[in-house]
Amino acid sequence: MRIILLGPPGAGKGTQAVRMVERLGIPQLSTGDMLRAAVAAGTPVGLKAKEIMDRGDLVSDDVVVGIIAERIEEPDAKSGFILDGFPRTVAQAEAFEAMLAKKGLKLDAVLEFKVNEGELVERIIKRAKETEARGEPVRRDDNPDVFRTRLEAYRNQTAPLSAYYGTKGQLKTVDGMRPIDEVTEAVKGILGR
Repeated sequence: MRIILLGPPGAGKGTQAVRMVERLGIPQLSTGDMLRAAVAAGTPVGLKAKEIMDRGDLVSDDVVVGIIAERIEEPDAKSGFILDGFPRTVAQAEAFEAMLAKKGLKLDAVLEFKVNEGELVERIIKRAKETEARGEPVRRDDNPDVFRTRLEAYRNQTAPLSAYYGTKGQLKTVDGMRPIDEVTEAVKGILGR
């Protein structure tokens, strides 16, 4: 099963992806995680990505599409994957769709987590405090100012994906403001498992 998760930062995509991985036995492919790994490794792409991400901006399409194209070829993704954080733009969606077609693959579902943006900043502040309380480092992009920049970028660049996938009949929406377990049940209902 090949699934794309859409929704603004802090909407719960990552939380639901972890649950879907356990239930469906397919990997979550988070471009953010892949990019952060490249940053931590100090690769040339990672250093370029770090500068961009520290500003709260989005990494270029060519870098992201290349990372995804390579990743879905790995053995654990052969029977499917969950994309969290990709595509971010209609251009990426078109490039991804063309790449899948060349491989003889197609998407099974596009899930959009609808949320109240006004409550998202509070959710991010809470996540940062909980991370700090566990003694773990707080992600740079969990800073409220950086988060607001990311939210604006989402509105301008990623929100149009709703219409793109909606016109293709692939978009299914989930109320991301409901309690986590209720969101999980809604996702199960949409996917049929």
